[in-house]
Amino acid sequence: MKCFLTGNFNKANSNELNPENGLVERLRAALPNPCEAVYVCSAPNSPSLTDRFAKQAKASFEAAGFAFSGFTVLDRRNQDDTKALVQKADLLFFAGGHVPTQNRFFQQINLRDALEGFDGVILGVSAGSMNCSEVVYAPPELKGEALDPDYPKYYDGLGLTKTILIPHYQILKTDIVDGLRLMEDITYPDSMGRRFYAIIDGSYIYLDTASGREEICGESYIIENGVLTPLSVSGEVVPLR
Repeated sequence: MKCFLTGNFNKANSNELNPENGLVERLRAALPNPCEAVYVCSAPNSPSLTDRFAKQAKASFEAAGFAFSGFTVLDRRNQDDTKALVQKADLLFFAGGHVPTQNRFFQQINLRDALEGFDGVILGVSAGSMNCSEVVYAPPELKGEALDPDYPKYYDGLGLTKTILIPHYQILKTDIVDGLRLMEDITYPDSMGRRFYAIIDGSYIYLDTASGREEICGESYIIENGVLTPLSVSGEVVPLR
C-alpha cells in the first residue's frame, strides 16, 4: 500500500492538481491507467455535498491525464458494501472535512478492517489524511468546540502511521477559534509530551507500508512540547522512518 497524505492535492484556489514536491509524478507511477477509484466521504449524511466534491476530484485528475475505469462514492448510501468496494479499488480518496465526523464514519464502516490486504493507493485530503494516524489529533474547528470542556481532541485512527499530522499550517497559524489562537492557545499547549507534524498545502507525507518507508515531502514543521521547529523546506524530502 502506498499513501499520500496531503492537505490539498490541488493548487490554491484552483481545480488543477498541484505538482509540487513530485506529488503528481509519483501518483502516476503508483497507479494503473485506467484505475478503479473509491471516494470515501467525510460527511456521510450529506450526499449532495459529497457528490459535488467527488465530481471535482475526478475532474481534476482527468484534466491531468488520469483515467478511471470506475469512480464510486462511499457514504451512508452504500456503507454496507465497504469491504467489497475497498478491495476492488486501485485508488482510495479520503475526503477532507470535519475530523471527528469522518472518524465516526470510518469506525461505523469498519474501514480499518476493510483495509487489511489492500495493496493500492490512498490519497488523503486534510481530515482524510489526519484520520490515517494511529492516534488522531483533532483540534477545535467549529464554533463552540474550543469552549466545550467535553470536546475530545484525540481519536483512534486507521493506524497506517504513527505520525500525527496537522495540515494547512499556512492557514491555521493565524486561525482563531472561539476567540482563541488555534496554534498558540490550543495546539502548542496540547503538544506537551507529544509531537505533531504540520505541513502546508503542497506538502505531503508519503508512506509505503510494504517497505516501511515514510517521509515528509515539502515544507513542514514539528510542534513538540509547546515549541514550533522548522523541519523541511519546499523540494526537500525528510525520512521519518
